[in-house]
Formats: sequence, structure tokens, C-alpha cells
Amino acid sequence: MSQDIQGIAASDGIGIAPVYLLTPPDLSYQKRQIDDPTQEYQRVKQAFADSIADLQQIKENAKERLSDKELDVFDAHITILSDPEMLGQIRNEINDLRVNAEEAVSKVTGNFANMLAAMRDNKYMQERATDVRDIAQRTLSHLLGKELPNLAAITEPVIMVAHELTPSDTSQMDPRLIKGIVTDTGGRTSHAAIMSRTLRIPAVVGTNVITEQVRNGQRMVVDGLSGHVIVDPSNTEINAYRQKAAGYSEQSAEWAQLVDAPSVSKDGKRFHITANIGTPDDVNDVIKQGAEGIGLFRSEFLYMGSDHLPTEDEQFEAYRRVIVNMQGKWVVVRTLDIGGDKPLPFLPLPREMNPFLGYRAIRICLDHPEIFKPQLRALIRASQYGPLSIMFPMIATVQELRKAKRIFNDCKEELQAKQPGIGDDIRLGMMIEIPLAAVNAEKMAREVDFFSIGTNDLIQYSFAADRGSDAVSYLYQPLNPAFLNLVRHIILAGHKYDIPVAMCGEMAGDKWALPLLMGMDLDNYSMSSSGVLRTRSMMKHLDTTECRHVVNDAITNCSTSQEVKSLVRNSLNIK
Repeated sequence: MSQDIQGIAASDGIGIAPVYLLTPPDLSYQKRQIDDPTQEYQRVKQAFADSIADLQQIKENAKERLSDKELDVFDAHITILSDPEMLGQIRNEINDLRVNAEEAVSKVTGNFANMLAAMRDNKYMQERATDVRDIAQRTLSHLLGKELPNLAAITEPVIMVAHELTPSDTSQMDPRLIKGIVTDTGGRTSHAAIMSRTLRIPAVVGTNVITEQVRNGQRMVVDGLSGHVIVDPSNTEINAYRQKAAGYSEQSAEWAQLVDAPSVSKDGKRFHITANIGTPDDVNDVIKQGAEGIGLFRSEFLYMGSDHLPTEDEQFEAYRRVIVNMQGKWVVVRTLDIGGDKPLPFLPLPREMNPFLGYRAIRICLDHPEIFKPQLRALIRASQYGPLSIMFPMIATVQELRKAKRIFNDCKEELQAKQPGIGDDIRLGMMIEIPLAAVNAEKMAREVDFFSIGTNDLIQYSFAADRGSDAVSYLYQPLNPAFLNLVRHIILAGHKYDIPVAMCGEMAGDKWALPLLMGMDLDNYSMSSSGVLRTRSMMKHLDTTECRHVVNDAITNCSTSQEVKSLVRNSLNIK
């Protein structure tokens, strides 16, 4: 009898193949006292050198399959292995406690990984603990003389099943043979998830139990569209999933025809579908997927990926590169949004009971013009190279917005003293992600050139439900009728004062929300680049007049998210 295991859908597609259970070698060891610390430390240095050589070779072998962005992780691993601070801590452990190399390496890397894993408010940093464990595992394998699994040696189609997958693992995978990936751990931002999407391998992560439930050679179906994993599927189930896979392939081919098409509804209403990015390297996929611009450049990743506050010139180069590569399409940059779940190690912030409600984003920038001004100056300078919009995050009051605009204008005047006219074409906007700003949208609209609704935060603040808490995840309800009414109020307020309204949260790419947002006349839909073509395809089959009736019915007559979803499904025949 088949078994259905639910996880997180991390990479679209359907995979059917036998299980390949990735079992790492036994890297256990005996802690022991040593007599010669110098010799023991030499063992560590040699193991680090061998690990660096491994990573360089793996990177070289993966160049044909991975982008520069994915390959960067190996440079990051090599940097850690080359860090004199880590080696120094290991040497101190050996010298002070007279322990063997294996014990010193395990303790120092384990402490670092545990520190990262404990950062529950920062999913990105939490998942970097896997990188450190990967480095530790590779170093121990050399110290113990045991080989790590060689995924490049796989010769038959398989589904890769593991407790967790490291970047080294995924980089060795041949997508022609790896038909799917399933892990116990991980989320949509883990390396396994990111690389599986890059390699176009269907993936389900975060199942918690998959390695305990399967054995090598069992047949398995991985449904990366829904997050389901079927162990020992019946022939009937396999045939049904083969049909689903064929349908998805046909759908993908249809979507690919829309790369250069406009985003238009069935009745001819024009919208814009743009993409969210975190780094300049993301632009390649934005262009490949046919996005009509960048609706959200999360500039904080320029800071989070650095060991120092990026200089004005460093930021200018990053912004200029994105604007030039977008070839005349609009680029919307969100100013520095740190705090909450995005700390900066080189910018200590006060410890708070409720960091999401505390000192973050625009609140930090307004207090620290020495950080804010270099970013604004860099953006103004970069605006010479193409259309640029700047939006301020986490605005609660008109006073905050006006203060941010004054600082921007001060920077522009300083630069225009030497270069008249620079920055005059920049559009200034704000994110609507705080309920008070949403309620006060009409007055806010008089102050800016555009709105962008950040639904991820607006939902968590409206429902008083931390979006990082599993216990209250049921309150993530973008289809809640009251929340839909709030979104409609924001859009109407923007249009009353003739400014366009965008949405850059997850809701913008939600297939159940799309008809409702079209019915509200939302202008711009910004999402991950992988959702652009699917959304454009769906949009062209929807009539805005019908959508308008549905959204009115949803807000007026429905009481729950489930009722709204049923209404959308039945009224517009959405599957």
C-alpha cells in the first residue's frame, strides 16, 4: 500500500524513480589526548587544504550546470576554510586541551553551526548552518580517511533522499539522472531548494521523516507542485502522476511562448508583471523569464552578503549593473530593510522582545543618516543609466515618509551641485505593510509617486501572527475577506490620486488571489521570476469584469478564506 508524505514544495515538476538514500559515511571518532599539538595541528591544516582542493574540483565540474550565483557558495566555503580565525580557534583547542584534531574541528565548527541554527528569527542565517556542517563533514572525512558519497557516479535514474543536502551534494547531481529530491530538513530558501530550482529538478523539502520511512530501491513519486511524496505508489497512481507530469510539460511549453508577450487580461486590460530579486546576479533569470521589470530589489542582501557596510561606490556599481542589464525596463529598489529577521553582524542592534515590531528598516535609516545617505547617493548616481524607482519600507506615519523624502532631496541637491538634473527622473514610493499606513492610504498617496503593498508583513501585522511561527501559520490568510477589503482600500486610495499600485509580497504570485487582485485593478504584480510566465498565462484567460464581480461577492458575502477560495474556484473555473 502506498504512503503519502507531505513536505514543502520547493521546485516545480513531477519525478518518478527508485529511491537513492544518501547515507554519509560513519565519521564517528574517539576523543583522545595527544602528546604533540604541533603534529596534530598539521593534520588539521592538511585536511583543510585537501577540503579546499575538493571544493575547487567540484566547482570546476559544476560550471556547466550552475550559474555564477550558485557557484559562489563554493567560494564561500573555501573562504571559511581559509579563515585564520577558525584555524586559530582549532589550534587553541588543540594546544589548550591537548585533544586530537577530530575533536577540535568538531567542537569549533559545531559551536558555529549551532549558533547559526539558533537564529530562529532569521531563516536565511539559520539555514547557513548546513554550510558549516558541510565543511566540517568534509574535513573530518579527510582526517579519518573516509570517502564522502560520489553522486557523480550515479548511472541510473533515481530520486535523491537525504536528511539534508549540502551545496557539494547538489552541485554533483546530473539532472538527467536525478529525477527528484526529497529531504527531512530545509525550506524554500535552503541551498537544496535553490539549486534544485536552478537544475530544474522537482523537489520537496522539510518532510521531517522521509529518511526514516524509505529504503533504497523503493519506487517513489515526488510532486514538487504540491509538496506530496508518494512511497510505493500503485500502478494507477503512477499513471495518474505521469499524466500530471505530461500536463505540466505542456503547460511549461505554453508558458515559454509568452516570454516576450505583454501581460494582458482576456478582455484586453493591460497589467505589468515584474520580478523580485536579492542580488545583481538574479537579473539573468528575470530576463529569461520575461519579467517586465524589477518590482522589488531587496537591497539589504548587498549588506548581508558583506563583512562590512558597503561603500557608496560598491553600492553604485551593484545598482548600475542591474539597471544597465534591465535595458530600459523599470527597476524598483527598496532601501535598506534590516532588523526583525535580518540582522547585520557588523551593525549591532538592541536586543528586543518583539524585533518585528521594533527597531528596523526605515526606523534605523532615519536614525543613521551615515548609513542611509550613501545608499541614496549611490541610487541617485545609478539613475543615469536607466529608469529607477526608490521605495521606503516600513513606513507607519506621514512624518516618517516626509523625513525620508527630505534626506533623499538633500542627497540629490548635493549631487546636482556638480551634475545638474541628476536624479530628477527618479520616482519615490513607499511600501504599504503596516496597517496604520494602509488605513491612512489616501493621505500617504498625496506624498508619493507609487505604492507597493508588502503583503508578507501586512498580513502578519493585520492578524498579529508572526509569519515565522509554525504555531500560528494558519493565520497566514491572504484570501480573508477583511484583508481583501483592506487591500482594495489601498488600491482605490492610490488610484484616487493617480498613482500606480504594485504588490511585491507572496500574494502577488498566488493563483487564487490573482483574479481578485485583477478585479481590484492592481497595476503591478511583482513575484519570484519563476512565477512570471505562469501568472501571465493565467492572466490572459481571465476577464476583469468577471473578476470584479467575484471580488465584490467575496468581500460582501464571504466570511472565511475557505469560502473565498471556493468562490474563486467555482465562479472562474480555476483548478
